[in-house]
Amino acid sequence: MQRAIRKAAVIGAGVMGGGIAALLTGAGISTLLLDMVPSDLKDNEREDPDARNRIVKAGLDRAILSKPPLFFHPDDVGRISIGNFEDDFDRLSECDWIVEAVVENLGIKQDILKRVETHRKRGTIVSSNTSGIPLKKISEPLGEEFRQHFMGTHFFNPVRYMKLLEIIPGEDTLPELLTFMADFGERILGKGIVWAKDTPNFVANRIGVQGIVKAMQLMVEDGLSIAEVDAMLGTSMGRPRTAIFKTIDIVGLDVLRHVAENTYELVPDDEARDSFVLPDFAKRMIERNLIGKKAESGFYKTELTADFKKIRKVIDPRTLTYSEYTQPVFPCLSEAAKAKTLPEKIRAIVYGKDRGAQYVWKVLAHGLIYAANRVPEISDSIVNVDNAIKWGFNFEMGPFETWDAIGLEKSVRRMEKEGFNVPEKIMRMLASGNSCFYKTENGQRFYYDFIQATYRECPVRENILSLQVLKDSNRVARSCASASLIDLGDGVFCCEFHTKMNIIDKEIVDFLEEIFEHVSQNGSGLVIGNQAAGVPGTFSAGGDLPYMAMLAKDRKYSEMESFLNTAQQGLQSARYAPIPVVAAPYGMTLGGGCEVCLAVDRIVAHTELYMGLVEIGVGLLPAGGGCLNLWKKFLKSVPQVVTGLDLSKFFTSVFMNIALAKVSTSAADARANGFLGPNDRIVFNRDYLIAEAKKEVLSMVEQGYAPPIEKKIPVMGQAAQGMIKAEIYNMLKGGFISEYDAFLAEKIAYVLSGGDVRDNSEVEEEVILKLERKTFVDLWKQEKTVARVEHFLKTGKPLRN
Repeated sequence: MQRAIRKAAVIGAGVMGGGIAALLTGAGISTLLLDMVPSDLKDNEREDPDARNRIVKAGLDRAILSKPPLFFHPDDVGRISIGNFEDDFDRLSECDWIVEAVVENLGIKQDILKRVETHRKRGTIVSSNTSGIPLKKISEPLGEEFRQHFMGTHFFNPVRYMKLLEIIPGEDTLPELLTFMADFGERILGKGIVWAKDTPNFVANRIGVQGIVKAMQLMVEDGLSIAEVDAMLGTSMGRPRTAIFKTIDIVGLDVLRHVAENTYELVPDDEARDSFVLPDFAKRMIERNLIGKKAESGFYKTELTADFKKIRKVIDPRTLTYSEYTQPVFPCLSEAAKAKTLPEKIRAIVYGKDRGAQYVWKVLAHGLIYAANRVPEISDSIVNVDNAIKWGFNFEMGPFETWDAIGLEKSVRRMEKEGFNVPEKIMRMLASGNSCFYKTENGQRFYYDFIQATYRECPVRENILSLQVLKDSNRVARSCASASLIDLGDGVFCCEFHTKMNIIDKEIVDFLEEIFEHVSQNGSGLVIGNQAAGVPGTFSAGGDLPYMAMLAKDRKYSEMESFLNTAQQGLQSARYAPIPVVAAPYGMTLGGGCEVCLAVDRIVAHTELYMGLVEIGVGLLPAGGGCLNLWKKFLKSVPQVVTGLDLSKFFTSVFMNIALAKVSTSAADARANGFLGPNDRIVFNRDYLIAEAKKEVLSMVEQGYAPPIEKKIPVMGQAAQGMIKAEIYNMLKGGFISEYDAFLAEKIAYVLSGGDVRDNSEVEEEVILKLERKTFVDLWKQEKTVARVEHFLKTGKPLRN
């Protein structure tokens, strides 16, 4: 029988339970959310369903109101039904998967699962989201058939945004169920699967929490400040910008203490057990409720001055008093800023000479040694350990990848010289001539297996294509400094941007013509996509604003218009090419990046898609075909058989998208806003994007792809401009927009409506493209646009002038 999960239940409507339920509904799964009946019900409430469901309803409401949002789209809430432990356990018999996510208390979990056992249908998968209690203890009172269908599924918070899903087999779990859940978690829920053993805190928290607490201990030992540690252990080391202490403020210092103390109690034989003991200053902070954002004070806090300006303050761990934050400066960070690649940045810091570099070296050395000592205790594979840290803590590199980056032999020599206890398995590895944990040969990536003492192929799912592996295998067909054309096989190529933030610069614009010619002659289709690291990542942050600013400063307006014309024609070539072109966006897809996607045949998007035409924020409008193609996207959604269409409603929606610089909060939201059409797809797992886009190209080829015919498009002309002017006037009088916002909005309406044409006309596409170019250049001649651009380039924030 084919197994499927069509309905699920989540037991426990707390932070984790609500997040898991939201994720499941986004994947199209009907979900039952259960929690306790309130213990303080009054006599007149005991028969009232709303009162009895008060706790679960509050949990669901928290999930709905969460910022950032836990639901991909508000409509997903409709897939959730709620109930309580006393009245609704019989509804578990309808479910294919039951997730237990109640408080971390062994007795409570056992009691809940005993009740689940009596109500679930035979064969239903049951899992626990426990983060610290051994599965063996949880399942001890349960029957054999239950234990065969029981496992750990440890999600990370916030569930929607954290990629990691640790799957922990029980002693009796059926192997086929583990295989099924791994596939379901990866393919349907979009998670990165890490196989963990039933050991305390599994993989990510065991390694990650040890690293955090050890960093705190070494900070005290070396006399560094909170701000200095966060400056050193942030983005320059390939870690989140929240680094150590900002991250703890988000999670909660009390939560960190709970996990650390729980681990300490459960690992009596751990050689680094003491590195789970929080420093005294952290314990004193908890006593004073200085535990982070939920208490409004932690390692950092924000205060308002008398004139309502925000001042960021940071705590002194010695006195627990706050002072104004200042950005620390270290020579090694300056050197790292000059480096082009992450490994180069890390080496600049780790092998620096200043006290910040010395501190980072000690933190890293302790962490690398600890990770090596945990294999095979917590997992048999270094790949699992690396993935757990990358996906659970948002590091760009796991510990073993980082060890390769700093040089295994060089770092071990230093460790030995400084008295670190280097694991014997590392010494044996080096003695046998193996000087790296990962290597690539003949297009295949290999990792070093400590158990077999040899290299093994890194497991790769068939629906995951690695652009880096393909590049390492000499599959680059064309390249320039800003982009590459990579052969994906089967006649499909991929155009990958690799500028900073994947901005679309002049070199990419010029490159487009070359790649379309090459693929048309040598292939069957093109994917536009990349695989940049980070969460949520950046498909493209837009056009090359500094380049435009330079042209404007030198008054090279004709050169600017020529550049825009080349960009527009390049994207028009994509639209009318004899081959199918599919974009694979994810994360930030803004301005010019959005225009690229709007121009192609189809889009295969990741669920985390923050897409929008945001040019008005810097005093401009879309001029790479964005106005034209968003308008066409809306019109294309209407079947040709529909006549007498009221274009005003379509026009208002397109106009508002551009004039308000709307950015989608997800791919589902992008579809609701019209950036994705009915033929565009949404993929939950970002690792699948390139392969799925390739499949889309091949499917279109197999179906007999023919490029669209270029024809005139309907526009509203002056009627639309008059309609929009009335709306702009009301918003201006109400104080919702500035006079310059109103000026820009009128320009956008003018371009979208076709310019000086009569009402409800049809125009060639070039008419709107020409209006885009001319208006864009004219806006650069406005002082307020220049001021907006300069402010944005300096601060990264929009200016409302």
